[in-house]
Amino acid sequence: MKTSLARVLVVSVAVATGLSVACSDTGSGKVAPGSGGSSVGSGGSGGAVDAGGSKDVPGAGGGGAGGAVIDPGSGGSTGGSGGVTVPDAGGGDGSGTGGARADGGGSNAWTGTWAASPQGCGGGANGRTLRLIVHTSIGGTSARVRISNTFGGGPLQIRDVHVAERTTGSSIDVATDKALTFNGQPEVTVPARMFAESDGTVFAVKPLSDVAISFFVVASSGGTCHAAAWQTNYSAAGNVVSSATLAGAQTSTSWSYVLNLDVLNPAAEGAVVTLGASITDGFYAGTDVNKRWPNYLATRVVMANRVIGVLNHGISADGVGGAVGRFDRDVLSQPNVKWVIFSDNPINDFGRSRPSAESELQQIKGMMAKAKAKGVKFLCSTMTPYAGAEPGRTQLNALLRGADSGCDGIVPMDMATSDPANPMRWSAAANSPDGLHPGPSGMEMMAGAVDLALFK
Repeated sequence: MKTSLARVLVVSVAVATGLSVACSDTGSGKVAPGSGGSSVGSGGSGGAVDAGGSKDVPGAGGGGAGGAVIDPGSGGSTGGSGGVTVPDAGGGDGSGTGGARADGGGSNAWTGTWAASPQGCGGGANGRTLRLIVHTSIGGTSARVRISNTFGGGPLQIRDVHVAERTTGSSIDVATDKALTFNGQPEVTVPARMFAESDGTVFAVKPLSDVAISFFVVASSGGTCHAAAWQTNYSAAGNVVSSATLAGAQTSTSWSYVLNLDVLNPAAEGAVVTLGASITDGFYAGTDVNKRWPNYLATRVVMANRVIGVLNHGISADGVGGAVGRFDRDVLSQPNVKWVIFSDNPINDFGRSRPSAESELQQIKGMMAKAKAKGVKFLCSTMTPYAGAEPGRTQLNALLRGADSGCDGIVPMDMATSDPANPMRWSAAANSPDGLHPGPSGMEMMAGAVDLALFK
């Protein structure tokens, strides 16, 4: 079968000082040299245990070689041509030197409406149709997706990628079904540790709605997914991407391969990335209900008549080192990103290895420096209650509130969720089942702690 290999960047890595890029690109995209990235990720494909000890999940990290990201085109009704295959920035094992997107501003800028962080997952889905259900934050007039092969052991070959409005279960509104292409072709091959972005297509994306992304996996070598989706997704044998319903489908609560959905919206102010661990990921928020705190934040933003994409880049069990290692990929490579809220990763570190609060802050400041160099505001969330993370949690919260923390703003999630009589415990209304992760009401309180005036 003849395949289309999208435009490829050839990258030469210069240690610590960034990237020297030689580009075989035939389009008009701009190239942004990446800043050096390093750190040790938490866990690996073997899995890691969150600080609460309540769930084994694939750990953060992995060997995504870094690189630069091309602005995929010259605008127009679908935002220009896409099909860019580039090294997936970041990675959690210290081997990646990350890159940053060169998306321009204005009405032709793509903005993320949904995203999830890639992780390594065993197996593949050769010869099957996958239908992923994703919940948007902002709407738009056109859509595109990013296919990630960050943790693949070889090429990933995918064809017939479609987007449609989801109705219920695996069913779609076929009248809305639209095909996506890669440099005009229905098929793309993504090398290991790379990702590819589709061309844009005119597709009405509604805010706070479910979009079904369907595609056929021709061949894969190992899996890239987001393990803790807290969303039922579907797969069926054969190429049935346009079927109204996937009859007899198998189900999974992971998202595989397609981990970004972007939109064109002339009113978009930008996107905010919520960077965190299991609390941000949505542990205990429930399945198929979209009650993670970033979901509640997206609802608040829409209700306030703001047009800001909210992108959830939480990874269960992740620590600060893991966040540092994936910062370029999961934050700086996101289209039209303007803000990042760094959340619950230190709780895992304090619950496991007991580092000093000062050493945690120094790692956080490294991410701040990268963000500010790219014009991205770094908002610091204080740590929610957990007695097992003391005294580091309380000490770090005090440092973050200090005048020399470097934070561009504080999100006081500790004050919003703790018991006034015992600040090391969740309030009764926050409904924490295990003393570490909040229930849905606690998630809503966390989102309520975000002052929307910080997004300016």
